[in-house]
Amino acid sequence: MGNDQIDQHFAAGGETELHRAIELYGQPLLRYCHNILCDYAEAQDAVQVTFIKAYNKRNTFKNGTSLRAWLYRIAYTTCIDILRKKKILSIISLMPSSLAAPANDNLIGDDLRDALLTLSPTERALVFSRVIDETSYADLEAIYQVPATTLRKRYERAKAKLAKSLKETNSYYVRLEESK
Repeated sequence: MGNDQIDQHFAAGGETELHRAIELYGQPLLRYCHNILCDYAEAQDAVQVTFIKAYNKRNTFKNGTSLRAWLYRIAYTTCIDILRKKKILSIISLMPSSLAAPANDNLIGDDLRDALLTLSPTERALVFSRVIDETSYADLEAIYQVPATTLRKRYERAKAKLAKSLKETNSYYVRLEESK
């Protein structure tokens, strides 16, 4: 069953279509969620919740639309929900926000992780989608439900913010600037 077929049959399908969707989109969604959450275990949970939500609400999926974009939209809102819950729990427990930051799981370097954490979850998701997944602005428009022109501008701003943060935190760039 190809991507077009899964798009057409997912809404009316059962476990076979769910397994096919997991095969096609599981790993890309895991990378996407990991980039937003910066925590591998939470990303795994987010992907699992995404597929549970998608399966339970499969009858709301409209034929003729992109299953990929629909799943990414569910994953995005799931990640944002996780981050909100985490923030609320850190406030309730009166834990300083620096202690609530996710631990480095060695999948990305400390400098990159720190720079990514200067971006908002939405900015991280957008940068990841464009750079790693090479998602088109048309697909991003469906995922974020924001006009493509707005997403282009947000992406450029996020990219500049990330570059600035990397220059400030990365020892290589600091040494390079000092040698000038």
